[in-house]
Amino acid sequence: MELLYLFISLLILLILTSYLSRSSANLPPTIFPSLPLLGHLYLIKPPLYRTLAKLSSKHGPVLLLQLGFRRVLVVSSPSASEECFTKNDIVFANRPKMLFGKIIGVNYTSLAWSPYGDNWRNLRRIASIEILSIHRLNEFHDIRVEECKLLIRKLASGSSPVKVKSLFYELTLNIMMRMISGKRYFGGDDVEMEDEGRRFREILDETFLLAGASNIGDYLPVLNWLGVKGLEKKLIKLQEKRDVFFQGLIEQVRKTKGAEGVNTRKTMIELLLSLQESEPEYYTDVMIRSFVLALLAAGTDTSAGTMEWAMALLLNHPHVLKKAQHEIDTVIGNHRLVDESDIPQLPYLRCIINETLRMCPAGPLLVPHEASSDCVVGGYNVPRGTMLIVNQWAIHHDPKVWDEPEMFKPERFEGLDGTRDGFKLLPFGSGRRSCPGEGLAVRMLGMALGSIIQCFDWERMNEEKVDMTEGPGLTMPKAIPLVAKCTPRVEMKNVLSDL
Repeated sequence: MELLYLFISLLILLILTSYLSRSSANLPPTIFPSLPLLGHLYLIKPPLYRTLAKLSSKHGPVLLLQLGFRRVLVVSSPSASEECFTKNDIVFANRPKMLFGKIIGVNYTSLAWSPYGDNWRNLRRIASIEILSIHRLNEFHDIRVEECKLLIRKLASGSSPVKVKSLFYELTLNIMMRMISGKRYFGGDDVEMEDEGRRFREILDETFLLAGASNIGDYLPVLNWLGVKGLEKKLIKLQEKRDVFFQGLIEQVRKTKGAEGVNTRKTMIELLLSLQESEPEYYTDVMIRSFVLALLAAGTDTSAGTMEWAMALLLNHPHVLKKAQHEIDTVIGNHRLVDESDIPQLPYLRCIINETLRMCPAGPLLVPHEASSDCVVGGYNVPRGTMLIVNQWAIHHDPKVWDEPEMFKPERFEGLDGTRDGFKLLPFGSGRRSCPGEGLAVRMLGMALGSIIQCFDWERMNEEKVDMTEGPGLTMPKAIPLVAKCTPRVEMKNVLSDL
């Protein structure tokens, strides 16, 4: 009995000491209890963005969790996000050391996982200026137009129903691969090309699936020492497949580079190979593979998934679809297809895209950041080394931020002149480590959705609404892929016949 009293007394003393220590340190609110070794890992259940959103709604928008040995700051409000990406932008410009970043990020040297420093700055410069600048995007405008026309022709001549995600994936992959290597995988007569495209899709699907899988060893390193390495083996095998696929692609471009005379428009790989000639020690094949894969991963599945969610929402709200068609008919007419340059004159279409990005963000949790020094967020002290998770899904669905957040209402963005209302909506992140491909994504989304809305009438397969359940994976895919009926619009008959 005395031992029991002693144990209870020690436990109370430990709790009081921890509480007083936290109070004096002015740390963000946390959750009781935090278990020895595990911390708050016992609270974590998939999908993580929904679990964290529930915890934040109960304990506050700035919440400090102890996940194993890692201290994690969960931010779920626009004001706290703004603090992180403005006054603390440099502090949170680093990435935490995690297994995915080590293996898929090529030992933390890739654009997404490189620590803040010279290497990251150079990679970001290449992406922003050499690859994804307005000038470069304008150079590749004809590719996006051609691929959208190919999509429209396929829909007009094909049979209904349509597997929507596959359709959009082929579109985005064709656009990205033509910009990157000059190759078109889908829509031609080359069976080998289509097989190669399907192999790459399998690689990309596996990448996003494993990226969304939790590695307990990131939080409890002792499990790594005990040989719990199931995910690590899968990631190593995946990276080997990625390397083989893209080394083959680099070799193909290297062989054909300059073979057909002077090309005024270099593909992305050609540009990187040209840089390799002057700086071979930096622009290695390993670096080029990693860089190109980062661009493809960011520009294909995410955009295709967003288009699929948009169509699912439109099918469940046919009055919104009709309103979008009316806007396009009024502004563009029925004599030509929507072009990227038309998007600023189609504000309701932009509202639909923004509302889709709000309700169904391709990255419900922004890629984790890590504090390189002590800082202050929401009036609380955040120690150096704390991992930062910004739960944009929680912000996008917060009734304190949005009126009726679970309702699909594109009109909520009317009058904002195409903006996304500050830090209430962060589909591409913010600050130094925001997505450099935002400009390309907005162009692809606008022209692709605008074209299929303009040219076709869409219906659900039956009277039941489209199931909007989310599936597993980093990019929040639909659990049940969208299938829909598609009929060419009579108003667009002449345009479709000329394609």
